Parts: sequence; structure tokens; C-alpha cells
Amino acid sequence: MRLLPGLGWALAAFLLALGANALLPGIPALTLCVLLGVVYANAPVPQAWRDAAAPGLGVAAKRLLRLGIVLLGFSLSLTDIADLGWLTIALVVAVVLATFAITWALGRAFRLPGDQPVLLAAGFSICGASAIGAMSAARRSRPDDAATPVALVTLCGTLAIAVLPLLRGPLGLDAEAFGMWVGASVHDVGQVVATAQIAGPAALSVAVVVKLTRVAMLAPMVAVTSLVTRAGADAGARPPIVPLFLIGFLAAAAARTWLPLDAAFLDAAGQVQHALLGLALFGLGSGIRLRQFARTGARTLTVALLSWAAVAALAWGVVVIVG
Repeated sequence: MRLLPGLGWALAAFLLALGANALLPGIPALTLCVLLGVVYANAPVPQAWRDAAAPGLGVAAKRLLRLGIVLLGFSLSLTDIADLGWLTIALVVAVVLATFAITWALGRAFRLPGDQPVLLAAGFSICGASAIGAMSAARRSRPDDAATPVALVTLCGTLAIAVLPLLRGPLGLDAEAFGMWVGASVHDVGQVVATAQIAGPAALSVAVVVKLTRVAMLAPMVAVTSLVTRAGADAGARPPIVPLFLIGFLAAAAARTWLPLDAAFLDAAGQVQHALLGLALFGLGSGIRLRQFARTGARTLTVALLSWAAVAALAWGVVVIVG
């Protein structure tokens, strides 16, 4: 019963985000969930309400996020990724690794606190808020360290929806090239869909497969980070070598690739995953206090914008080479 108030807030926010998305299809519902969480965190809500909601929001931000990541695996078909060709796959992987390294180095150079450098690097290079949650779980990061990267990856992904289509003409990108650029540079899957669909179904189909290639990097990147964290931690505080939710993610991806799963099952899994991530992202957003953010906001925003520019430039290089 103690979880109901927080989960109720999160569910109400998700339903509100779905309604707003129906009116404004260009803004993904998951992006709106983060924004609603920030509003909740900074609104004049009675402290007694916050205390009652805290346990449920904590479960949403951690356990529901991990379950959502497991179900995300059902969207990942390794066969579709292989159809891109080895050159494209290799270049996309290179973009992920380069963006991770650049963002992590920028975060260290700007002296961002705690695990923010590595969490920003995961979010901007792999798959947005889902990657931040996975990396945070593997490193056992503090909730405050994860909240700010989630907000920034949401901000930059939302900017991409508006900015990238405006650059399509000046860069001379046809529909497929634009889709590849979007898939290789935009953070969350929902933001990729919202951006690529502007150029039509051809752009959207390419963008989704390229994006899922980046999502496939979630498993090895988080596994390596977990090993590094384990090696540097005290014996009693070591995380598992491979987090359980990551094993579930890989199992779901393997099932999608090699088992004859029914389309209705995949559709249901996708809807449940969307709901779980929506509740989780509201929970993460509810941890963002604007007063605390203001202390390091300029530095973290600078790192985020520089990383966003870097991944966009690197992804454009992929389009040039492949095209």
C-alpha cells in the first residue's frame, strides 16, 4: 500500500503525457513524462504528499525502469541490424564509442559531480534515458546523479526534433540519408521516431534500424562498466558482473531475433515497455530540483550541448561515408 501514492502520481502523469502526445504528436510521451516529473519536483506540493509518494516514485525510477529495459529487448531484431551491412554497423558503433569518450572527457574536464560524466556519456551515445538508467543501476549511482543527465538528454533530444529537419535541406540529405543521420545521432527511440517521420516512411524505417544498432550497444557498454565498477569497489559493495536486467534484455533480443513471436505479443510488449518507461521517467524527473541544478547547471548544460553537437557531426560523417 505504501507504494500506491507514488505509483499513482506516476501513472497519472503517464496518462496525461499520452493525452498531450495525441494533441502534439511531435513531442514523445516519454519526453513529456520527464518534464512532468520536473514540474512535480518543483511545484508547491505539500511535504506530506511528497513523503507519501517517495517510496512509489523510488520503485518506479529503479525497478520499473529495469523492467522496461528488459522489454526494450523485444524491439531489437539482430537480423534487421545485420541487413544494414558491416560498414554501416561498424561506423555506427564507432560513433557510439567516440561520443561516449568525448562526453565522458568533457564531463571530467568540466568537473561534473559524482557519476554524471559517465551517465551523460551513456545517455548521449547509446539510447538516452534508458541507457542512463541502465548505467546508473550497473554503477549503483545516486539518484541525484541520474536525474540531471535524464533532464539534459530529454532537452537535447527535444531540440533535435525541431533543429535536425531544418538542416536537412542545407545538408542536401535525401529521405534515407536523413533517416540514417537521425538514427545515429538522436538519443531516445521516441525522439528518433518523432524526428525521422517528418521526412516520410523511408526515413523512418532507416532511422529506427540505425537507432536500434545503437541500442544493441547497451549490453556490452553496461557490462564493461559493471566490470570496471566491480574491480574498483570494496568486496561488500561490488555489483554483479552482469546485472540481471541486462541478461533479460539480451534474452528478449535473442527471442525477437530467432523465435517466431506473434505480432500481437510484440505489440503488447512494446506498449507495456512504453508504460513502464513512462512511469520510470516521471520518477527520475521528480528527483530534479531546479535550485540544486542551478549550482552546476551551466557546466552540465555546456557539456550536454557540446556532446549533442559532437554526436550530430559524427553521425553526419557516417552519412557522408556510406552515401
